[in-house]
Formats: sequence, C-alpha cells, structure tokens
Amino acid sequence: MNRFATFIVIAFLTAATLAGCGSKDPSRAGSAVNETPDELAVERAKLSAADRALVEAQEWCAVNTDGRLGSMGVPLKIDIKGQPVFLCCKGCKRKAESDPDGTLAKVEELKAKARSTKEVKN
Repeated sequence: MNRFATFIVIAFLTAATLAGCGSKDPSRAGSAVNETPDELAVERAKLSAADRALVEAQEWCAVNTDGRLGSMGVPLKIDIKGQPVFLCCKGCKRKAESDPDGTLAKVEELKAKARSTKEVKN
C-alpha cells in the first residue's frame, strides 16, 4: 500500500472513531458541558430501576470518561465478563470490548469517583 492510501485509511479510521461518541444534537456533540441534571434524569428514567441504580453508581462512560451517562441518550448496557458496564453510546462499544480487563478496571475507578463526589455533596 502506498503512503497516500495508508494516510486515507488512517484518516478514515480516525474520523470513524471520533464520530462514534457524537450526540444526536450537533450543538452538543462531544460535549458534556451543556447537560443538565434534568436531561440526564430523562434519559436515565428510560432504564429499569436496577439499571438506573447501576448507572448512578458508575456515573460516567467507561470509554468516554468525560461523558456522563445519559448525556448522549439512554446509556448503553453491555456485559463484560459477566459484569454490567454502561457506555454513553454505541460508538464506545468496540473499544470497551477490545480491552475487557481495562474496561472493568475503569468502571471500578469511575464508581470510586462517583462515591467520593456524592460524599463531598453530603
């Protein structure tokens, strides 16, 4: 493969990866700044009570760790090694599944972060 073709392939894969975590609303794409507690609650309310509790315990996407769960629609639930993991969108699924141990470790970090944030508020 010549250099130009290699460049095109790399550019396409990079663009596809970055587009994965886009929001339905282009004005909010890739941004967690515009989310409100009400917007998160609306999306999270579409989950079962059990899943909502798990989302609240994790709070952030296991891949896009700046993205709060519910900021890009209903959080996506996947199973990794028998454990539930929540993601902000379908675009994060492949990366989460490609490193199961790393993803599970990140979820534990996020849960600890969520707990410490809640303790500070109380």
